[in-house]
Amino acid sequence: MRIIAAAGLVALGMMASQSARADILPVPPFKGNDTGGIIAYSMATQVDARQVAVDHCARYGKVAKFLAVQGYEGGYISFACRWVPYGAADRPIRTLY
Repeated sequence: MRIIAAAGLVALGMMASQSARADILPVPPFKGNDTGGIIAYSMATQVDARQVAVDHCARYGKVAKFLAVQGYEGGYISFACRWVPYGAADRPIRTLY
C-alpha cells in the first residue's frame, strides 16, 4: 500500500512541477463560421476588417453586424453573421473595390 501511495505522490509531484502551456497552439488572425467570427486587431490595422467580415458572411448568404472592438495589440474585433433583413435584396451585396 505504501508503494502505491509513494508512486502516486511522485506522479503528482511531477505533474505539479510542469507549467501550463497555453501558448502552444497559435491563434489564427481570423476565425469564423456561419454565426460570426473574430478578427485580430493586428490584422485589422493591415487590411479592411469590415470587408473581411462582409465577404465572410456573404459566403453563407448573411450580412455582418459588428459587436465589439478591443482596440489594443492582442485584442479582437468580433462580428455576427445575420440573415438578410426583410425588405432587402435577396442576397447581400458584395463590393469589389
